[in-house]
Amino acid sequence: MTTGDLAGRRLYLCTPDRPDLENFVERCILGGADVVQLRERSLSDRALVARARALVAVCAAHDVPAIVNDRPDLAVAAGADGVHVGQDDIEPAAARAIVGPNRIVGLSTHAPDELAGSLAEPVDYISAGPVNATPTKPGRPGTGTGYLRLAVQRSSRPVFVTGGVTPDTVDELAAAGARHFVVVRYLTEADDPLAAARRLRGAIDDAIAQAGPET
Repeated sequence: MTTGDLAGRRLYLCTPDRPDLENFVERCILGGADVVQLRERSLSDRALVARARALVAVCAAHDVPAIVNDRPDLAVAAGADGVHVGQDDIEPAAARAIVGPNRIVGLSTHAPDELAGSLAEPVDYISAGPVNATPTKPGRPGTGTGYLRLAVQRSSRPVFVTGGVTPDTVDELAAAGARHFVVVRYLTEADDPLAAARRLRGAIDDAIAQAGPET
């Protein structure tokens, strides 16, 4: 997996650990998810590496990048394709030093000053949002689509929009410039992850086709 492989990726699944992790992730991938992040803060380091390795095995079988949240050291130990860090986590440059030049480093941004700071960081993509407030980020207000538009305009790297991504919201997000979408609850809470992923990926592809090429 190369860091330059992100431009065409559209549906980024972010999931906590779960008993059926491998089966769940594979069903989401078969439905159209093409990046997967394991975001789990309740496990010991050893347990997290073991679960991340299970994720990596599933993702590698489908040529999908496997990302670990927050911990570049454990991403390397698990053989993951990269790490995603937030504004309160290890600095992106330090994460890059740990994972090396060939793994992916992603960075969360939520405001114009964070966006400006990201421009000089050694990262491969940023996330922008949450556009709508979400229980997965308690206490963080929604940024609205204005920040998404700004991020897409100013970032030369792929911008993955976060916050309330569903088939009903992707038209508005695509109209604001989104071409890459992060999903949590719509898939993690789905009774049928394969069918839900297909619905969401179809809606994303349709919305992008209608919105036209990136500007």
